[in-house]
Amino acid sequence: MFSSVVPFKNQHYAELKKDCIHNKKLFEDPEFPASNSSLFYRQPPPGVVEWKRPGDISSDPHLFVEGISSHDLNQGEVGNCWFVAASSCLALKPHLWKKVIPDWEEQDWDPKHPENYAGIFHFQFWVFGQWTDVVVDDRLPTINGRLIYCQSNSKNEFWSALLEKAYAKLYGCYESLKGGNTGDAVVDFSGAVCEPINLEEEAFYKDQEKQNHLFENLLKVYERGGIISCSIKAEEHEIEFKKANGLVKGHAYSVTAVKNVRLGHGLIAFFKNETIPMIRMRNPWGQKEWNGPWSDSSEEWAKIGDMERKNLGLTVEDDGEFWMSFEDWCKQFTDADVCRIINTSVISVHKTWNEVLHFGSWTKHGDPLLNRCGGCGNNKTFLQNPQYMFDVTKETDEVLITLQQKDRRILRKTGQGENLSIGFSILKVELNRKYRIHRLLSQKLMETSIFINSRSVFLRCNLPQGRYVIIPTTFQAGEPGEFMLRIFTDVDSGCRELTEDKPKVKCWTPLFGYPQVVTHVSVRNAEGLENQDQTGGADPYVIIYCEGKSVKSTIHKDTLNPEFDTSGVFYRKKPTKPITVEVWNSNAVKDEFMGQVVLSGSPKDTQNYQKLQLRKRGSNMADEMPGSIILCVVTESELTAI
Repeated sequence: MFSSVVPFKNQHYAELKKDCIHNKKLFEDPEFPASNSSLFYRQPPPGVVEWKRPGDISSDPHLFVEGISSHDLNQGEVGNCWFVAASSCLALKPHLWKKVIPDWEEQDWDPKHPENYAGIFHFQFWVFGQWTDVVVDDRLPTINGRLIYCQSNSKNEFWSALLEKAYAKLYGCYESLKGGNTGDAVVDFSGAVCEPINLEEEAFYKDQEKQNHLFENLLKVYERGGIISCSIKAEEHEIEFKKANGLVKGHAYSVTAVKNVRLGHGLIAFFKNETIPMIRMRNPWGQKEWNGPWSDSSEEWAKIGDMERKNLGLTVEDDGEFWMSFEDWCKQFTDADVCRIINTSVISVHKTWNEVLHFGSWTKHGDPLLNRCGGCGNNKTFLQNPQYMFDVTKETDEVLITLQQKDRRILRKTGQGENLSIGFSILKVELNRKYRIHRLLSQKLMETSIFINSRSVFLRCNLPQGRYVIIPTTFQAGEPGEFMLRIFTDVDSGCRELTEDKPKVKCWTPLFGYPQVVTHVSVRNAEGLENQDQTGGADPYVIIYCEGKSVKSTIHKDTLNPEFDTSGVFYRKKPTKPITVEVWNSNAVKDEFMGQVVLSGSPKDTQNYQKLQLRKRGSNMADEMPGSIILCVVTESELTAI
């Protein structure tokens, strides 16, 4: 995440406020006027709208009344429960809301110095990789003197209404906030990484081990400042339908606590230490709660001691907040958005990540080498997309990848606000790959994300040591758009975009020559190698040599039949000079030669995998050694053919 903040529409809060105070006037935002254009593009509100300042609604307005709370937000007329749920979660995280609502004490009304109030506020959102400062005036839409959109339980508290107005300005108008993903709003509030979890498909409630693992993960996310939300899938006609158990379908809930709740009373409970995993949620409507086990007045609470109830802050009122057992939560909800605040700090007691962020675009061009709009792997033009290379240097590493397209919500006014279907593929490539891939040979497809028309796509995977290329794509070929790619690894991955198709011609090229052919060598495995130690095994590795350059595999422990799965790509200035593939045994004192094959690498050679007998070196090259090697060599005179 970038630390610098840019002003939205080039409006500078401090300058505008200073000007208003100097001229003794209240700010009126020309970029988001008090008019219908700021309210809707198609569906007007149900009544005559009058824009009022907080001082016209309450005699004692404040940003916060008795602090900030998840209970401060109640959804209004626009269907933006997703935004309200995210805002409820935000209210629980001081380290986040103090960034979104900067200098809140300076912004608040000061009864002692009313002359310093200028009717101007500002909020900060993480917009497409950049913290952005959004200025608004304090005129809010009302009908019959009441706020029609997001509002607080306290009639003189206005932070939630003003935050919603800034967010509506960011995306064009209030109606543009209708329908959305809670995770997207959380990302905009924090720069977090959002991982969607399909609770229905994974069926955690049927598998206790999976359920326990999920709970531990969510508990860790919650305790480390992350944000969780959930919902129940709904058909078009079921949206906001209340089920018999009190839960609402097609509606976003914010998770306000994840906790192992202690069962029992008094000292017995303390020494017995029996707990039940539980989760607390809030309905953005501020009412309508779960009425099953562990609901506000259910008999299950008799199992909990008074001290534990007090610690939980248990209240018995229809305030929209309620507890559920984690098992019931897994059973009743179908989807969850888990937003992690990724720790990239150099010094931390918790796991830290190395983050790389790239901005790119899918752009159309008639030249296949310049086209970057090739579509997914179903298309022949798949490789005509942006390509990003990174290395996994550990034996295995957990990698988090999120692909986010530029939010198109602001285009809804012009009928173009639908997201593209996006996703990405991860290929394991040659260890010395430096240029774009033009043809799939031995490159191995390791992972593919889902393709979906959501703003972002997330994938978590474990990758073995090697070099990889991520190819972000739209599902259909020829769909232009902008994207942001974030890659998190345990150690620096050296991630960079592959922009060149082949080696460049340089000023010294006439002296040293330019590649005539490109050769791809893929060593799949070896068989029947010679025993190298007393236990009857070996620790083999393979090296591919070509014109002074080499590619070396990892060491394969205690095997005579190693699966090398190693490849290299070589741009050759001297096509007649042979390529050598050598097999060695790793030894603590001195590595031992186990055999080699010498390849011509001619464009006329077979491009299929072949099994070759290992031979000795030097003057004894004709002599065989135990074992054989299975490999494939492809050579092309066109440097952009591989």
